[in-house]
Amino acid sequence: MSFVHELRVRYGECDPQGIVFNANYLLYFDVAFTEYWRDRVGRWDDMVSFGVDVVVAEANLRFRAPARFDDVLALEVTTEELGKTSMTTRIDVQRDGELLVEMRLRHVFVDRATWSKTAMPDGIREQLAAPAP
Repeated sequence: MSFVHELRVRYGECDPQGIVFNANYLLYFDVAFTEYWRDRVGRWDDMVSFGVDVVVAEANLRFRAPARFDDVLALEVTTEELGKTSMTTRIDVQRDGELLVEMRLRHVFVDRATWSKTAMPDGIREQLAAPAP
């Protein structure tokens, strides 16, 4: 199941070439993932009740075409894999249906007290695996 979050490119996010500076895509992905999480699981802070948090363990980006100032981007978030202690999410950045950037994020679940890797709570797994609301 996928989730789409739209955002508009701000002037300060562009480099001297007039295109979105590549590092800003990580910020875009964080915003989209947070909104996806809110839609599927709930507020990020609610994770505390499960005694866990998630941290980015890996990020892979493939750039296909540039985005520019004032473009409206659609970030489509899809969970690709739910492992025992991690999840892999794909985020496609599109402008008017054109694929600009593909990204895969792997988040690892950690115990909030020790920050060591831990199993994904069943309640979170069920919410991520369920059909979109």
